[in-house]
Amino acid sequence: MGKDDLIKSLNMLNINEEELFNLAHETGFIQRKRKIDSVDFMFSFATESMHGIASYSDIAATIGNDNGTLISRQAIWKKVTQSCVIYFQRVLELIILGKVKNQLIEGELLRSKFKRVLIQDSTIVKLPNRLFEFFSGVSNEHSTVCNARIQGVYDILSGRFLSFTINPYSKNDHSSASEMEIRKDDLTLRDRGYLSTDELKRHLFFGAHCIYRYKMSMQFLDYNTEKPVDLLSILKKEKSIDIVVRLKDKEKTVVRLVAKPVDQETSARRRMKAKKENKGHKPGKLCLALQSWTIFITTIPKDKADFDTLLKIYGLRWRIETIFKSWKSNLHFNYIHNVSRNQLNIIIIMRMIVFLLITQIVFNPFNKLISQYIGRNISLLKLTKYITRNPSRLWQLMEAEISQSLLIIARHCVYEKRNRQNFYQKIAILNA
Repeated sequence: MGKDDLIKSLNMLNINEEELFNLAHETGFIQRKRKIDSVDFMFSFATESMHGIASYSDIAATIGNDNGTLISRQAIWKKVTQSCVIYFQRVLELIILGKVKNQLIEGELLRSKFKRVLIQDSTIVKLPNRLFEFFSGVSNEHSTVCNARIQGVYDILSGRFLSFTINPYSKNDHSSASEMEIRKDDLTLRDRGYLSTDELKRHLFFGAHCIYRYKMSMQFLDYNTEKPVDLLSILKKEKSIDIVVRLKDKEKTVVRLVAKPVDQETSARRRMKAKKENKGHKPGKLCLALQSWTIFITTIPKDKADFDTLLKIYGLRWRIETIFKSWKSNLHFNYIHNVSRNQLNIIIIMRMIVFLLITQIVFNPFNKLISQYIGRNISLLKLTKYITRNPSRLWQLMEAEISQSLLIIARHCVYEKRNRQNFYQKIAILNA
C-alpha cells in the first residue's frame, strides 16, 4: 500500500486531503508547509505499525522511499508531540464516523427489533516499564509490569466501532461504563465488570435494554414484599427461575432475573476459574454454589426473549473478543518497543485506523456479496491477517473488478465449512 492508496481509502470514507490538511493546521501538528505533510506521516506510521515496530528511523525511511524526500529520524522525533497525537485522534474520529459510499454495499441493516446492539469491552496491552507513571499496572517488590487498557464500543448491526479510548490500567471497566452513550431501542451486551445499579437504571431511563451476567455484589428485593431475595434457596427449590425483582435502590427499580442450571462439567470448570481468578481471596461458599447456574439480569420483558434466546444473544458478545484477538495476533497490539508516551499513543491509534480501514472499506462491503454469491461469510481474523501480510492488497481489492476481488477473498478469507455456527449464523437470533 502506498500513500496514494491510503488517500483513496480515506476518500471512500468521505475524508479528503483538504480536510486532513485543515485538520493538521487546526490541531497545530503542521504550522507551515514543509517537505513532509500530515498524510506522509500517517502513511508511514500505518505501514510501520502493521510490521510491528514503528521506530523513528523506519518512519523516516518509509517517507523517503515513498516520495523521495531525505529526512532524518531527529526530524520525526521533533514532530511526535501532543499536537501529533491529537491530530491522529481526530483522524480516527473521522474514520469512525465516516460512511462507505454505496458503490459496493446497498443492503439495509439486519431487521432487528433493536436499532443498535452495542458491545463494550476492554483489552490489556503490555507496555514498556518507562511508561508506568502514565499508565500504571502491577508493581511489587519482585517486578513491575506496565499496562494500558483499551476500551472499545462496537455495534454488531452496523459492524462498526463507535468509540475507542486508551486508558491507564487502573481505570477499570466499572468506571468506564457510564461513558458509553445509550440511545432509545439500543441493546447493550457487557460482562459483569460493567454491571451496577446505576447502569441498569440508565438503560431504563433512555428506553434501552441490556443483558448482564449475575454479579455476587448485586442484591435484589422481592417484587411484592420488598424483602431480600435468597437467590440460592430459590434456585435449589425451583431449579430454573424467570422472575421480576426490585433493585436495592431508592426507587426500587424493577428488573428481570433469569436462571437455568448447567451441567456438572460446566459448573466444575466455573468453580475452578473462580478460584483461579481470586488468588489470595478464596471465593465464598455462596459464590461457588451459584456456579451451577447461568444467571442473567436483563431489562428485556419475558414475552420478548426467554432464557434460551437471552443466552444466544448474549453469546454475540464474543464478537469483540474475536476483534481483540485479531488486533493482538495480526496488528501487533501487544508488540510495543521502548517508546515515549506520545509515540505509544500514535502507534496504537494508527493500528486502530488500519483495522477500521480493513473493516469499513473491505470487510463490511464485501461480506454481503460473499454471502449472497457463494453462501459463505468472511472471517475477520483471516481477512486482517491476509491484508496485514499483503498490505498492497487493501486498495487492490477495491480497485479490481468485483468478481476478481470476490474470488481472492473467497479463496483466502472465508470461514471454513464446519458443524458449529459462525458469527453470522448466530446473529440471526436478533431477527427472531
